[in-house]
Amino acid sequence: MRSVFSSCPQWSRSVLSAAILSTLAMPTLANTISGKVVDNKGKPVADATIKLNKSTVVVSDQSGVFTFDAVKLGQSEIHVSADSYSHVTQKVTVGEQGITDLNVTLSPSVMEVIDVYATPLHGSTIESALPINVLAGDELALKQAATLGETLKHEVGIHSTYFGPNSSSPIIRGLDGPRVLITQNGLDVGDVSRVGPDHVVSTETATATQVEVLRGPATLFYGSGAIGGVVNVVDTRVPTSTDTQFDYRYAYNSVSDGNEGSFNFNTGTGNFAFHADGYIRDTDDYEIPTEEGVLEGSSSKADGFTIGSSYLLDNGFVGFSYGKMNNTYGIPGHGHGDDDHDDHSDDHDDDHDDGHDEHEEESVFADMKQTRFQVLSELTFDESFINRMAAKFAYTDYQHVEIEDGEVGTTFKNEAYEARVDLHHHEINGFKGAWTLHYKSSDFEAIGEEAFTAPSKTTSLALAWLEEKHLRDDVLLQLGARVESVDIKSTDLSDIPNFDFTPLSASVGFVWDYQQGYNLGLSMSLSQRAPSAGELYANGPHIGTSTYEVGAIYDVEMHGDHVDIELNGVKPKVETAKNIDLTWRKFEGDFGFVISGFYNQIDNYYYLENTGLYADGGHDHHEEGAIQDEEHGEGLPIYAYRQADVTLKGFESEFIYKVNDALKTSVFADYIHATFDDNVQGKYLPRIPPMRTGLVFDYQQDRFDSRLSITRYFDQDNVGEFETTTSGYTLVDLNVNYYLEGYGNDLVLFAKGENLLDEEARVHSSFLKEVAPLPGRNFVLGVRGSF
Repeated sequence: MRSVFSSCPQWSRSVLSAAILSTLAMPTLANTISGKVVDNKGKPVADATIKLNKSTVVVSDQSGVFTFDAVKLGQSEIHVSADSYSHVTQKVTVGEQGITDLNVTLSPSVMEVIDVYATPLHGSTIESALPINVLAGDELALKQAATLGETLKHEVGIHSTYFGPNSSSPIIRGLDGPRVLITQNGLDVGDVSRVGPDHVVSTETATATQVEVLRGPATLFYGSGAIGGVVNVVDTRVPTSTDTQFDYRYAYNSVSDGNEGSFNFNTGTGNFAFHADGYIRDTDDYEIPTEEGVLEGSSSKADGFTIGSSYLLDNGFVGFSYGKMNNTYGIPGHGHGDDDHDDHSDDHDDDHDDGHDEHEEESVFADMKQTRFQVLSELTFDESFINRMAAKFAYTDYQHVEIEDGEVGTTFKNEAYEARVDLHHHEINGFKGAWTLHYKSSDFEAIGEEAFTAPSKTTSLALAWLEEKHLRDDVLLQLGARVESVDIKSTDLSDIPNFDFTPLSASVGFVWDYQQGYNLGLSMSLSQRAPSAGELYANGPHIGTSTYEVGAIYDVEMHGDHVDIELNGVKPKVETAKNIDLTWRKFEGDFGFVISGFYNQIDNYYYLENTGLYADGGHDHHEEGAIQDEEHGEGLPIYAYRQADVTLKGFESEFIYKVNDALKTSVFADYIHATFDDNVQGKYLPRIPPMRTGLVFDYQQDRFDSRLSITRYFDQDNVGEFETTTSGYTLVDLNVNYYLEGYGNDLVLFAKGENLLDEEARVHSSFLKEVAPLPGRNFVLGVRGSF
């Protein structure tokens, strides 16, 4: 083409150039789409959200009417959603006369159907082959807690690590730590919470608009660190609208004499949108239903803010945000070398010094600070093969120091960069899809006497391909594949080897809408995970779990009365998970349910093996520690990372029934059975949550609504070697909201009663179950609203 064009005379090149430019500049004929949203009885549905090609958004008026102006000719896709209704997606062809009589019928749904942002191919909670949990709106406000784990622990299939009230991460189907990725707007939060259960998750639900949980392998979207699932926290820190709104919340709780407040503010002018948010939280040690009275070392003081801005374009937006977080929190159950090693815990309770003078000489606490810069952009292109591009970038500077008896013991630092580009292509033979290019870099360092793992840098580069197609109107096919290159390098000790891994993942899924209001989801996947730096390089005392951890690259052998920890020269293998998931849903009418069963077989699973040996507390890498026998052990028990084949299987179920317009009830249950395939260290994996069932009543009338929930946690006696059983318990909670009119858009006075029976409840999945039971009876009073 270049040679033909250059061979033309000067005048013809000018004419040709002018013709091309005029063609490019010529506007495409545009028309109007107008219609009405109604329910299955023909009544108008007001405030329905109608999206045109996933970019332009309008809302139906009180008569259910909506209009799109200046619509380009050709085929378009309209997605319609509304509270308490199923979503509808339909294709329309816009001609020169436009469309003036488009009617969309929504069917009532007893379940909340919410759009999901955690996957490149956006869908709703009922359009995925794998089950997805979403907390948003009033439901998120109702369940909001100080930590991400506690916020999500009531969701079916999700439990909490519960390292006290300040450090609590989600457990998804028995997996946590480096197997469950925590993201904010689709990008890794960049903290060190995956390194140890005593480290806080550096994201805040107080200023979030939505929290999404992808159960099962999500490696196709996020990489090998998501082999167990993803929790994505969605907020508006990079705004996409110039609408002005101010949201606020304040609450007081009795169990820790705690106060917390937060706000979200969005506004804009012209093409510029602006955002600001902030929060503050201050709690004392919380009361527990035992003779001790309070759990020492459970107080906290946290605050943070974010500012952001975007430039809005006709075909998308580009924006940024800047945020800071501070959190000074107690570390309960801290000790060195107590005799009780069964659950990696001890009976030495320490307190937190954040202005509280009591037990100052024994205080053990952490001081966390994080700075995060984020850039998000999304652009649509109607007339090109690549019809949408979503680009994301984040820089995170994280640090926390652990302070004991007023002196800094260990400092943890992590500097993380992440960039991601999703390129969506125009529909080809019914296939809609996207390519993802994804880069991550994490520079981790632990400094101090309890730096249990060597400094390291982990980088990864990945390419993923996702496709979906309706094989027919009622069958959706979902395909995906990902290849990843992971490099892990020690940045400190020259004799520690570097490693590179190439995890591969692939999946196929089907969603079959076999009957109006019903569907079946089937997903089969092969997912691989590269080990984390901590699983490889650990060699030292871990303050959080009261253990001496040894990485997979070392052998632990007893020579006389000493233990030798030496490099073994063996390259660790990637974990390989073979997962099958079957989900059955009914989502329309007054009765609905979601029932899921899963089977996950993982080869070369990394786990901590209790060696039965004890270190004398030496803190230097490769140091020989005095060994005692198990019965008379002193110092820290030595746990070594080893690999074995394991199987996790179980089910999740939820049934919802709308008794009448005011009353709705639901019943749920979940169960996980996790075993070693070869009984390498007992039969069962340790710290697997017990079976759980629950009953919930929701009542809403005029300006008043309430929720009563009763949850039974059963005994857990399927325990790992050197692990103790945990007794069951019942939690009863009551929530009440009262809505006031005339005070902005939405003013709510709320009250909560938590653990009303004052049960002594110990979380089996917690490293601190022996010393840190759940809080006792708690009452919360608060107000939230917007204008």
